[in-house]
Amino acid sequence: MGLFSLSLRYKLPLWGGGLILLSVLAVSAALMFKAYQDLKEDVRISAEGLGGILTKTLFSPLLHDDVWRAFEQVNAAFHGRKPGNPIQPELIFVVDPVGHVVVSTAPEALPMTARLDQLGPGYAELNKMLDQPMPERTQSFDPGVGEQVFFVFPIREESAQVGTLVLAYPRDVFLPRFRGHALFAVLIGALVLAVLLPLNWYWGQRMARPLVDLSRRMARAVQGGHADDPPREHYPYRDELGQLFQAFDSMRGEMRQKALLERELLRTERLTAIGRLASGIAHEVNNPLGGMLMALDTLKTRGGLPDHAGRTMDMLERGLKQIQETVGALLVQARDPSRALSAQDMEDVRTLIHPQVVKKSLQLDWRVDLPEQVRLPAAACRQILINLLLNAVQATREEGRVSLELIPSGAGLALTVINQAEAIPATHLEHLFEPFVSGREGGSGLGLWVTYQIVSQLGGRIAVDCGNGEVRFAVWLPLESRI
Repeated sequence: MGLFSLSLRYKLPLWGGGLILLSVLAVSAALMFKAYQDLKEDVRISAEGLGGILTKTLFSPLLHDDVWRAFEQVNAAFHGRKPGNPIQPELIFVVDPVGHVVVSTAPEALPMTARLDQLGPGYAELNKMLDQPMPERTQSFDPGVGEQVFFVFPIREESAQVGTLVLAYPRDVFLPRFRGHALFAVLIGALVLAVLLPLNWYWGQRMARPLVDLSRRMARAVQGGHADDPPREHYPYRDELGQLFQAFDSMRGEMRQKALLERELLRTERLTAIGRLASGIAHEVNNPLGGMLMALDTLKTRGGLPDHAGRTMDMLERGLKQIQETVGALLVQARDPSRALSAQDMEDVRTLIHPQVVKKSLQLDWRVDLPEQVRLPAAACRQILINLLLNAVQATREEGRVSLELIPSGAGLALTVINQAEAIPATHLEHLFEPFVSGREGGSGLGLWVTYQIVSQLGGRIAVDCGNGEVRFAVWLPLESRI
């Protein structure tokens, strides 16, 4: 199972290389087998041609017992062979019907009148075969022993057989030519492998790399890392792999959108729960707080208190009023319909923040494109703008820049507040719109929380973005038909 569990980067090239190797070996083996069969056929055809000629020329000398003439015939045929011809016989001899040698091209090895069964095991097996009825056509015989194979030709005319012609070939008669063919097949196979194996490795890697890349991206997506996943390398083809990449990109986009929606939903639910808790606490605190302020006011109205007691009561009253302001900020609720937002409201907001801008020597970019009236509650919009602009002024370094852009956008109003400041830490961004969370020393964090509550109650959206030394708050508010 280890081979099957390898990465596709290795498995595809290895399997492809194995198939190529098997194919080349199979083709080479088939070619060598065909060459072997062709060489055997060449030997058979050569033997039949030579034997057919000799049987016709030897019949008359053997019939008249002219041994010398018969010797000349076989010797002339033997000496007519070419030295470079590898498929010529090494011995030619004639045997009479009772198994005696009549003539041969090697009288020393096969003398006249010698019996075949006494010349060696190969000739003995040949003699046994000749004792059997001979067919009228050529017959090849391999005794299985010795170093020769034989082609046997009956010397006859009509029904009269005067002897048998035997052509002896070495067992390895076509081995030199077969070696040449085999070497050629091996060289061709090696050349094919040298070309195809690198190409197979290249294409295997090329095909496997996108699949491996897709597998890694899918693993990261399952582990929740799809949001930071870099874009994949361009795959220009529209085959099944290209369609798979396209489907994965669509799925990854949907997963990213789903994750963002889930995170926004959790954040909204958390802020809603915090808002309900804060409002409940504020209501419970507000009643006894009002009673204490009323009691202090009654004591101050009666008079006759010592100076130190008056100063103490003033200090208590200021502290209680501060608490009352904080509690009031927590009691953010949807307002009743009020007058529509107008251009004069924007001038009022600009006038209110002007002292803070001048105090820090800031540059204020004011880009407001507002018609005479907009169907939005003026009080709520003014509070949103004042909260965001004051936060921007307080967070900007001296002689920095604060920008406001307010333009109608479709069926709503888009406003953007930008200030020059360091990026808000990611850990702080998660809780930016929660109460009592502030990145500024001395801040209560209620301003952004109140702004978020008002935007939510008006059915709008608010988002923050940091980058390039700027902090950007973007708000979109839908127009209301009831104003």
